[in-house]
Amino acid sequence: MSILMTPLLACLIACGGGGASVGTTGATGSSGTTGLGILNGDLGGKRIFPDTDPWNTPIDSDPVDPNSDNLIASIGLTTGLHPDFGANWNGGPFGIPYVVVSGTQKKVPMSFDYSDESDPGPYPFPSNAPIEGGANSSGDRHVLVVDKDNWTLYETWDSHPQTDGSWHCGSGAMFDMTNGTTRPAGWTSADAAGLPILPGLVRYDEVSRGSIDHALRFTVVHSRHAYVAPARHFASSSTNVNYPPMGMRVRLKASFDISTYPASAQVILKALKKYGMFVADNGSNWYLSGVADARWNDDDMNTLKTIRGSNFEIVKMGPVTSN
Repeated sequence: MSILMTPLLACLIACGGGGASVGTTGATGSSGTTGLGILNGDLGGKRIFPDTDPWNTPIDSDPVDPNSDNLIASIGLTTGLHPDFGANWNGGPFGIPYVVVSGTQKKVPMSFDYSDESDPGPYPFPSNAPIEGGANSSGDRHVLVVDKDNWTLYETWDSHPQTDGSWHCGSGAMFDMTNGTTRPAGWTSADAAGLPILPGLVRYDEVSRGSIDHALRFTVVHSRHAYVAPARHFASSSTNVNYPPMGMRVRLKASFDISTYPASAQVILKALKKYGMFVADNGSNWYLSGVADARWNDDDMNTLKTIRGSNFEIVKMGPVTSN
């Protein structure tokens, strides 16, 4: 499998940056029962993965990586944090949607371009599951489905429904959200880093509840031919040690004053201090991923853009895998 033929290239070529930048099929942005389940549904405060999972582990007291300054500089010291989600762009919500289904949702056959690194089907995908960017998108076309009864997450990249009810995708991954399964070493997922996507999204149900208790995800232009746990896959040929490996964890500095930000933005900033965010894909620098949802207050979310790269630091990394 080519290391470059991953969600990386689809995003850089088709999107020109971070995640979705157009509206989303069926993304009304309101939770509630629809023909395809519960769109962007409230997960009821139930945590994705165990408390001990890396996604749910606080890193606010962890040491700073010795190469933090160089790594931050490669992403951009003066570049602003950019919420890659919102209520209205080009006439509709933008970001990555998800859909909640029951355990009785019919499972359909799946086929993958990278079947050797994908979990085989069938997946419980409704025929009209929301596709990132919409049905006609030429971008990453992620589909995220939560089976709420079996607490299992299904995610695909470059997702295309077929006339026979099956789906053809670039890659696909299943995650047991009770046990916190991890991809095999070297495997991609629906994301270039081999990570799950949903646990790293800024979700409306959590922000409205007043607390995000997990790490988030973001993208960078230049990454390294390397990854650190919990990532399992790289998406670059560069060996520059000042470029981030996939899975590198960044946090907002404890000294950064968040008191003047709107309450909803403060929820996100508190999470960035306590849990940080993982480098999950190549795209635009400092693009923070979230759910496409019409309930967002874009004015509040846009205040995050005043935060600069220099306000972040790298959490000390464990072993780096480069082959």
